[in-house]
Amino acid sequence: MPNRSAPQRSCVSCGLKADKRGLIRVVRTPEGECAADESGKRAGRGAYVCRRPGCLGGALRSGRLSRALRGEIGDDDRERLAALAERLRTASAVG
Repeated sequence: MPNRSAPQRSCVSCGLKADKRGLIRVVRTPEGECAADESGKRAGRGAYVCRRPGCLGGALRSGRLSRALRGEIGDDDRERLAALAERLRTASAVG
Protein backbone atom coordinates (compact mmCIF):
# COMPACT_ATOMS: atom_id res chain seq x y z
CA MET A 1 0.00 0.00 0.00
CA PRO A 2 1.51 3.37 -0.99
CA ASN A 3 2.15 6.05 1.61
CA ARG A 4 -0.31 8.91 1.38
CA SER A 5 1.01 12.40 1.72
CA ALA A 6 -0.67 14.83 4.08
CA PRO A 7 -2.96 17.41 2.44
CA GLN A 8 -1.22 20.74 1.78
CA ARG A 9 -2.82 24.15 2.30
CA SER A 10 -1.57 27.72 1.90
CA CYS A 11 -1.62 30.50 4.47
CA VAL A 12 -3.88 33.32 3.23
CA SER A 13 -1.52 35.88 4.77
CA CYS A 14 2.02 34.87 3.78
CA GLY A 15 1.39 32.08 1.26
CA LEU A 16 3.39 29.44 3.16
CA LYS A 17 2.44 25.93 2.02
CA ALA A 18 2.28 23.41 4.86
CA ASP A 19 0.46 20.34 6.06
CA LYS A 20 -3.20 21.01 6.76
CA ARG A 21 -2.80 20.01 10.42
CA GLY A 22 0.07 22.48 10.94
CA LEU A 23 -2.11 25.48 10.06
CA ILE A 24 -5.03 27.14 11.81
CA ARG A 25 -8.36 26.80 10.02
CA VAL A 26 -10.71 29.75 10.32
CA VAL A 27 -14.28 29.02 9.28
CA ARG A 28 -17.27 31.20 8.41
CA THR A 29 -20.34 29.16 9.26
CA PRO A 30 -23.60 29.28 7.28
CA GLU A 31 -24.96 31.48 10.11
CA GLY A 32 -22.17 34.02 9.46
CA GLU A 33 -20.05 33.37 12.57
CA CYS A 34 -16.27 33.35 12.08
CA ALA A 35 -14.12 31.32 14.44
CA ALA A 36 -10.99 29.19 14.65
CA ASP A 37 -11.87 25.58 13.85
CA GLU A 38 -9.82 23.27 16.07
CA SER A 39 -11.30 20.07 14.62
CA GLY A 40 -11.03 21.14 10.99
CA LYS A 41 -14.47 19.72 10.34
CA ARG A 42 -16.94 22.52 11.06
CA ALA A 43 -19.36 23.24 8.26
CA GLY A 44 -18.75 26.43 6.34
CA ARG A 45 -16.22 28.26 4.22
CA GLY A 46 -12.70 27.74 5.54
CA ALA A 47 -9.37 29.50 5.18
CA TYR A 48 -5.98 28.57 6.58
CA VAL A 49 -3.46 30.75 8.42
CA CYS A 50 -0.02 29.64 9.58
CA ARG A 51 1.09 29.85 13.19
CA ARG A 52 3.82 32.42 12.51
CA PRO A 53 3.60 35.50 14.71
CA GLY A 54 1.60 38.17 12.99
CA CYS A 55 0.05 36.11 10.16
CA LEU A 56 -3.45 35.89 11.65
CA GLY A 57 -3.38 39.54 12.74
CA GLY A 58 -2.01 40.58 9.36
CA ALA A 59 -4.70 38.61 7.52
CA LEU A 60 -7.36 40.33 9.64
CA ARG A 61 -5.94 43.84 9.13
CA SER A 62 -5.34 43.52 5.39
CA GLY A 63 -8.74 42.02 4.62
CA ARG A 64 -7.25 38.85 3.13
CA LEU A 65 -9.08 36.66 5.62
CA SER A 66 -12.49 38.18 4.87
CA ARG A 67 -11.84 37.82 1.12
CA ALA A 68 -10.83 34.18 1.55
CA LEU A 69 -13.94 33.52 3.64
CA ARG A 70 -16.07 35.42 1.09
CA GLY A 71 -17.80 37.55 3.67
CA GLU A 72 -17.37 40.23 6.26
CA ILE A 73 -16.07 39.34 9.71
CA GLY A 74 -18.21 40.76 12.52
CA ASP A 75 -16.76 42.88 15.32
CA ASP A 76 -17.18 40.16 17.98
CA ASP A 77 -15.57 37.54 15.75
CA ARG A 78 -12.77 39.95 14.83
CA GLU A 79 -12.04 40.53 18.55
CA ARG A 80 -11.90 36.78 19.24
CA LEU A 81 -9.57 36.17 16.29
CA ALA A 82 -7.38 39.14 17.28
CA ALA A 83 -7.11 37.68 20.80
CA LEU A 84 -6.04 34.34 19.29
CA ALA A 85 -3.44 36.18 17.19
CA GLU A 86 -2.09 37.86 20.32
CA ARG A 87 -1.89 34.50 22.16
CA LEU A 88 0.07 33.06 19.21
CA ARG A 89 2.40 36.05 19.23
CA THR A 90 3.10 35.80 22.96
CA ALA A 91 3.49 32.00 22.80
CA SER A 92 6.13 32.31 20.08
CA ALA A 93 7.98 35.00 22.05
CA VAL A 94 8.08 32.84 25.19
CA GLY A 95 8.95 29.51 23.63
